[in-house]
Amino acid sequence: KNTHTRIYDSGDEVPVPQEDRTLTQGVLKTLASKLDDLSTCNELIGKHGAALQRSLSELEDLRGSTDSTDKVKAVNERATLFRITSNAMINACRDFVDVAESHSRRWQKALQHEREQRHHLEETIEQLAKQHNSLERAWRENPTSYTGETLSNDEAEFFDAMEDSPAFITVTATGNIDYCMSNPLSANHMQLRRTRRSRIPDKPNYSLNLWSIMKNCIGKDLSKIPMPVNFNEPLSMLQRLTEDLEYSELLDRAARCDSSLEQMCLVAAFSVSSYSTTVHRTAKPFNPLLGETYELDRLDEYGYRSICEQVSHHPPAAAHHVTSQRGWTLWQHITIDSKFRGKYISVVPLGNIHLQFHSSGNHYVWSKVTSTVHNIIVGKLWIDQSGDIDIVNTTTKDTCRLKFSPYSYFSREVPRKVTGVVEDREGTAHYILSGTWDDKIESAKIVDSSQGCGGSEGKQKTVYQTLPPKLLWKKYPLPENAENMHFFSSLALTLNEPEEGVAPTDSRLRPDQRLMEAGLWDEANSQKQRLEERQRLERKRRAQHISSSCSELYFAGYQPLWFEKRTDETGDNIFIYKGGYWEAKERQDWSQCPQIF
Repeated sequence: KNTHTRIYDSGDEVPVPQEDRTLTQGVLKTLASKLDDLSTCNELIGKHGAALQRSLSELEDLRGSTDSTDKVKAVNERATLFRITSNAMINACRDFVDVAESHSRRWQKALQHEREQRHHLEETIEQLAKQHNSLERAWRENPTSYTGETLSNDEAEFFDAMEDSPAFITVTATGNIDYCMSNPLSANHMQLRRTRRSRIPDKPNYSLNLWSIMKNCIGKDLSKIPMPVNFNEPLSMLQRLTEDLEYSELLDRAARCDSSLEQMCLVAAFSVSSYSTTVHRTAKPFNPLLGETYELDRLDEYGYRSICEQVSHHPPAAAHHVTSQRGWTLWQHITIDSKFRGKYISVVPLGNIHLQFHSSGNHYVWSKVTSTVHNIIVGKLWIDQSGDIDIVNTTTKDTCRLKFSPYSYFSREVPRKVTGVVEDREGTAHYILSGTWDDKIESAKIVDSSQGCGGSEGKQKTVYQTLPPKLLWKKYPLPENAENMHFFSSLALTLNEPEEGVAPTDSRLRPDQRLMEAGLWDEANSQKQRLEERQRLERKRRAQHISSSCSELYFAGYQPLWFEKRTDETGDNIFIYKGGYWEAKERQDWSQCPQIF
């Protein structure tokens, strides 16, 4: 039976409660006693077995003699002793197994407790290290404002090194050790730090006649239809794009991979993870105003900084750029095409996501799948993701096709199922990926493949033999009371938190979105109407400055502030970050920014 074992690295043990220690010692004592019984039975079986063998030999020699009756009696006695001892041995073995089985579940719980305690300790140490680094940096900038001593640089380097070391390694059936695909803190990793907010006001219970608004919208582009905030969640599309980074630790681990195929598995898991928070998120994010930006500086916590800008309004398009000190850069230019079809709304993101790892230079490209919101008019809203994601490592030509199975009432498949195969440039399959987009993704290494039967249209199916699967990604649990806070994740709760020093175009400063978050929906709708009217006037003003031959391109004269259009190395004509945002923030020089709010 193929198994894989998790082996923890060295470190201080977390104290075990006294009652658990006493119970464990009692079980071990019982098992030791049973082992003694087995040892005694083993000796007796050996002794009686030898005696029985001698009696049989003697009976053979005395066959036909007058002493044969006595000898047969002796043989019967020894056979009886042997049978009794064998039964005792079997009963002792059964007792041993029963005791072991009855406590195995408790031991598993104890092991899980130890693991959680260890992860909690690591998180605490990591947080202390971050606080220390922040205090030390603040002290260096203004030493006269602080008293007392700080930790040495050596101690700070020790904590930083701990961040990158895995908490366990995985030993598979073949004994291979895989460091980069192990997950140091996934089970109990805390995205939300104590310095960030953990709740927002509860969502008000507003009623709305949906049909009166939607009946004239069938087949139309929803971005062109004025919508009340009742359909929205208090986040912009720029913030939703930034939410893709919730599981950035997958990319941190991928950056440490020596194998491009193992790296591909983690990139694939990352591409799926961005959908995990959407399972309950049926509301529409705010469509950003042209020139609206959103920054997320998580350099201290997670090593990355992210900047988004709305570069087009019709069609809505956003450019996004992320740089991580942990070895990767991600950028994307996404245009949203959304249509109301009567019973459902389809949202199709157009454009590619690019990811490059600094050490290897491996460059990955993929796109997003279609999101569908069902039961728009009648019933409970629910969302589905369907389609294929083709991930290509343009450097090594490795590929991964992920299939998001659409929900079907008649299907026996697990809902929200995702499957995939990782192949090298020759088309040889190396890993099978499986899971669901709202829960977890696992990878299994392929050790053999063969042609089976039962394929459609007479085609043969390929049958893969794999090692036991390993968990790549697991969704974090939602915060308490999430059902009353738009089903936001811990990260989403922090995205619209007011922050000093951001650009005046930042989504956090958008008044209608802020009012909606506070539960003041009537006031939010008034502000939304004002902002949209102001944007229409700005569009008309720009249209007067361009020639009639391109009058339909009413934003042709608009140039984004932080991004510029380029043809990249993959041939895509996209908006690429041209730099300058973080430098402007450092200087607090926002003179270039338009007044959009």
